Amino acid sequence: MHADRPRTGRVAGKVAIVTGGSGDLGAAVVRMLHAHGATVANLDRAAPAENWGTDAVADWTLDITDAAQVASTVRQVTERFGAPDVLVNAAGILGRPAPSHESTEDEFDAVFGVNVKGTWLTTKYVVPSMIERGGGSIVNFSSIHGLTGGGNVPLYHASKGAVRLLTKADAVVYGPHGIRVNSVHPGSMATRMSRSSAERSPLGAEEYYRQLVSGNPIARQGAPEEIAYAVLYLASDESSFTTGTELVVDGGYTAH
Repeated sequence: MHADRPRTGRVAGKVAIVTGGSGDLGAAVVRMLHAHGATVANLDRAAPAENWGTDAVADWTLDITDAAQVASTVRQVTERFGAPDVLVNAAGILGRPAPSHESTEDEFDAVFGVNVKGTWLTTKYVVPSMIERGGGSIVNFSSIHGLTGGGNVPLYHASKGAVRLLTKADAVVYGPHGIRVNSVHPGSMATRMSRSSAERSPLGAEEYYRQLVSGNPIARQGAPEEIAYAVLYLASDESSFTTGTELVVDGGYTAH
């Protein structure tokens, strides 16, 4: 099936699965990969916010914390488009701002279910075909909050730290099979998730944003496309010697 696709663009001829492609960052990744020649499957529990306008992008609705649904969906994507060359685990939730002692068990399960279990499950069901074909690229969305601590959403921090180390462990395990596994770490981005966090902050949205970006060397929020370009590099063959790395896109926030 792959041989029928045009060979133009940085990921031309590749099949990509993107989880969370209905969100702001995930949608930017879907658009970017398609623009550079990939056929893309968007796996999300929410309907996409836009019409992709092409048969080379298709949507599957599922709960990525449900193993049976993930296995079935990966099988359907493979039957329609071919075995995936690229997996981008962009699905994630922030959770309620609360310290650990005020968080509930249900909140813990929800955040870790989507952010960690979902990443693990899609990897679990995509990797076998990559092993069989001897290659592939997996890009996991962590966060600067997977690198640094903070008091606003500790469960989110913990889950993104888990994604960071799952990425490194999988890079070690699957590297001999030609599979690269890397993580991207967005800083403050102009997204609906960021706006929700600001609006719920006790500081108020304006002060929240001021404190968030005022100390950055590049003192602004990032655009979703700036993350999508980072994913494009890791998904493409340009990063053929890059695995287990942390690609931080944060305006210099973690440089301090």
